[in-house]
Amino acid sequence: MQHFTIFGYARSKMSDEELRNMISMTLTCRIDQRANCSEKMDQFLKRCFYQSGQYNSEEGFCELDRKLTEKEAGKLPNRLFYLSIPPNIFVDVVRSASRTASLPSGGGWTRFIVEKPFGRDSESSGELTRSLKMYLEEEQIFRIDHYLGKELVENLSVLRFSNLVFQPLWSRDYIRNVQLIFSEDFGTEGRGGYFDNYGIIRDIMQNHLLQILALFAMETPVSLAAEDIRNEKVKVLRSMRKLKVEDVVVGQYKGHTRGEKSFPAYVDDPTVPNDSVTPTFAAAALFIDNARWDGVPFLMKAGKALHTRRAEIRVQFRRVPGNLYRGSVGADLDMATNELVLRVQPDEAIYLKINNKVPGLGMRLDSGNLNLFYSERYQREIPDAYERLLLDAMEGERRLFIRSDELDAAWAIFTPVLRELEDKRVAPELYPYGSRGPVGAHYLAANYNVRWGDISSDGSF
Repeated sequence: MQHFTIFGYARSKMSDEELRNMISMTLTCRIDQRANCSEKMDQFLKRCFYQSGQYNSEEGFCELDRKLTEKEAGKLPNRLFYLSIPPNIFVDVVRSASRTASLPSGGGWTRFIVEKPFGRDSESSGELTRSLKMYLEEEQIFRIDHYLGKELVENLSVLRFSNLVFQPLWSRDYIRNVQLIFSEDFGTEGRGGYFDNYGIIRDIMQNHLLQILALFAMETPVSLAAEDIRNEKVKVLRSMRKLKVEDVVVGQYKGHTRGEKSFPAYVDDPTVPNDSVTPTFAAAALFIDNARWDGVPFLMKAGKALHTRRAEIRVQFRRVPGNLYRGSVGADLDMATNELVLRVQPDEAIYLKINNKVPGLGMRLDSGNLNLFYSERYQREIPDAYERLLLDAMEGERRLFIRSDELDAAWAIFTPVLRELEDKRVAPELYPYGSRGPVGAHYLAANYNVRWGDISSDGSF
């Protein structure tokens, strides 16, 4: 792309050169390591400019429009606005920008990328959508969820729809449960004030994990076109039961000392109220009431300040009926069932747990893994999720962005339980910083005869 200009817009006073210095601190040539890296970076920075203005000020956006028009002279322009701002000013920015800094119809396109959170519940999300559509068409709105740009999430559909070995297995007939697991090994770290207004369910489960679930469980789309894929995702979301309090376990991390190092509690953050009951951990059991997935528990858990950083999808298959080797397997669930794991981060990988014979004269079974480690198989750097999604937005590719009816269906699942948790101020179960989370999550899984797959006896994976 030879002809492009980047403008930063915010309330702070800043010169073009100050913006360039800020960008240069994190700018790299990590994908393209060929010669002239510094020259390419200089060329990029020369295209970066800054305009100061209020978010609800049409005057500020008029000045932005004037400067953009100067840069676009003699070319057919397109404009992409990225709203990495608090949700309470989305509408102000869209109103001002659409009125004064959008391209007139008949020329190039104008698009807006909107970052989550898309509201706090069904009502606020619906109001936000209605307000945005007062100034924009749905085709102009790109609701970004960066997890949909992750390489392993992108590969989920390829794995399922282009490999015959998995197609007949992808249903309640062979799959016992599906687990979607997200964990971070750090706490809120200075953003507790923002986080306390949303909590882990809104921050991770209602968007990232639910979007992955919809991609996993959807029927085969008519084509790879954006609308065909999003239509199938909406069908899945509309088939899901609304969550109830008994289907959910919430937790909050407490202070913990390990050796000579002390870790703070969530409420130790000065921006968090001392009596906060906002969950930093949640586990939930969800169900899809359709012919393919009837009765299969989809277990989610997400948390901060846990023992490790990971994001993965775990598919646990049913036991082999009439297993000839049940005497060797016994009651060991790990050995009795196969498991397919897609590790989204870190160290992207796909592996399949299978049973096999240990070499020797006896008949002893062992559980092993068939592995595909991306770092070993593909000797190239994996692009960041945002890189993929920004490029898609420029090209008008919408399949990895969230449609308004998809958003409505997602909020309909979580809004009832969120309201009950908050209205009743349900106290979260405390768990030590750096632990595996609250014990209640294990009882929740046990209700469905499931053990969380990320807890293995040998500590692997």
